[in-house]
Amino acid sequence: MAKSLQVRVGGYSIAGQKAINQDAFAVKIPDHHELDYKGIVAVIADGVSSCEDSHIASQTAVTSFINDYLSTSPNWSVSTSASKVITSLNRWLYQKNQQNHGVKDSMLTTFTAAVIKSSTLHAFHVGDTRIYLYSNQQLEKLTTDHVAMSGKRTHLTRALGADSHLEVDYLKRLLSEGDRIILTSDGVHSVLTPEMMCDILAREHDLDAQAKALVDLALYKASDDNLTALILAVDLLPNETLDETQQRLTQLPIPPVLQVGNKIDGYEVLDIIFSGTRSHMYKVKDIETGALFVLKAPSEYFTEDLLYLDGFIREEWVGLTIDHPNVMKTYKPLRPKQFMYYLGEYIVGCDLRTWINEHPEPALTAVREITKQIIAGLRAFQRNDMVHQDLKPENIMLTTEGKVKILDFGTVLIAGSQEMNSPLDKSIPQGSVNYIAPEYLMGLPGTMRSDLFSLGVIVYEMLVGKLPYKERSPRAGKLNSYAELTYTPGKYFRKDLPVWVDAALQKALQPDPENRYEAFSEFFTDISAPNRALEADLQHRPILEKNPVLFWKLTALALLLGNLLQMFYHIFNAG
Repeated sequence: MAKSLQVRVGGYSIAGQKAINQDAFAVKIPDHHELDYKGIVAVIADGVSSCEDSHIASQTAVTSFINDYLSTSPNWSVSTSASKVITSLNRWLYQKNQQNHGVKDSMLTTFTAAVIKSSTLHAFHVGDTRIYLYSNQQLEKLTTDHVAMSGKRTHLTRALGADSHLEVDYLKRLLSEGDRIILTSDGVHSVLTPEMMCDILAREHDLDAQAKALVDLALYKASDDNLTALILAVDLLPNETLDETQQRLTQLPIPPVLQVGNKIDGYEVLDIIFSGTRSHMYKVKDIETGALFVLKAPSEYFTEDLLYLDGFIREEWVGLTIDHPNVMKTYKPLRPKQFMYYLGEYIVGCDLRTWINEHPEPALTAVREITKQIIAGLRAFQRNDMVHQDLKPENIMLTTEGKVKILDFGTVLIAGSQEMNSPLDKSIPQGSVNYIAPEYLMGLPGTMRSDLFSLGVIVYEMLVGKLPYKERSPRAGKLNSYAELTYTPGKYFRKDLPVWVDAALQKALQPDPENRYEAFSEFFTDISAPNRALEADLQHRPILEKNPVLFWKLTALALLLGNLLQMFYHIFNAG
């Protein structure tokens, strides 16, 4: 089930020992789509105390940034949107300072912004205001103060409005639920140690109370500046984007090959399911909860293979994104990962290849039930704008209760500009050449009808135990024309196969995707009850299309008879 970003906010700001508060802060939590596209925005600014209108500069920077950032194109990235707005703000303040005759630099301010979009914190920073991350009871300063010593005092080396060109620090950090982001002005952090701040953050639960406690303690510690603290608590994070998953996992090392009894991040290896040159799969138990999972890790041989790692990372992300009983789940670990792997649903059963081998010529009702569940899983992909691209019997599991689970998401095609930039998205997926749709072999992109073709091959094979087209070698290369493929009717291999079922299979397996069904439901309907119109269409097709094997047998027989007649004719005339 999709989750939305949920963040609580608390803040407190006072002038302290000064006559006027030159600090400013604000937070904006947008609604609905704007939250997804732009995220939550928090800004703190500290007007330079020596400037006459610094309080105007800080207030302008805070309010203008939030309003202008949220008004940028939804197609722009966070960094692009924020950078353009900050550049515009700096230019406006700089021009104001140039126009204030006799008062040089009257509007200067520090500027620190935090944008939380999806599961990522984006930070933009100029000056000596700060962003901290409080996670697992540890406080980390994320920003660097832009200051230099001048005698016994410090002065800013960067500020909004100080120069026509502004260098802005930018960083990204993946967040976890329970994290807190703290923004402070120097009136707070210049007198408080990290230990003092952690003590307050651990004691207080109300965010406004936490922010006030930080300010009050700093004032008690004789801070002589304005004081501001702003706290954001991350209560709930949405599912990660593919980009975020890639960022998180590629920072981790590939684990060594594990043996039964080994432990990794709180999981104990109970059994080795598979160990090959590309990946390793283990049955593991969570030592704390006793829950069983499949732990899949890439092989160390592929440490430098970005294409392979992209596909591996994609498997976890798709399993986290699609929540459907006929699609294998992957799980977020309860503890931070130290290695690159993912946790998958532990499934007791067999793959569809084993089922096909054990059930020659099965009942149509049994095949329909499996097909119905595969289609239900594929619809979940369709609803998420995804195409599986590698459907085959080996990638479909049947549990001991008869439930279908679709596996292997490494070549899934994901719609959306961010995902489409992945190097894995290419015309020909790394699927089995006898199951992937012909359009891939023509260099064309995949669609839902591509998965329908693969499904058609699987259903055909379940019913008759053969493939509908002549087997191709993986080295055969691309197709030049759809006409190179000739369908073999299922009745050629299984005499009791109803003609109307064969007609449905042939339509689903049309080489040209434009001639296939437009929806999975249409295919399922036509293998559940006779479609007489489709059956009649099949019957009226030339014998070459209906039964190419019979056509060529009859052609060979005709040629043989012709040659025999010609031979007898010559013998008769010679006599």
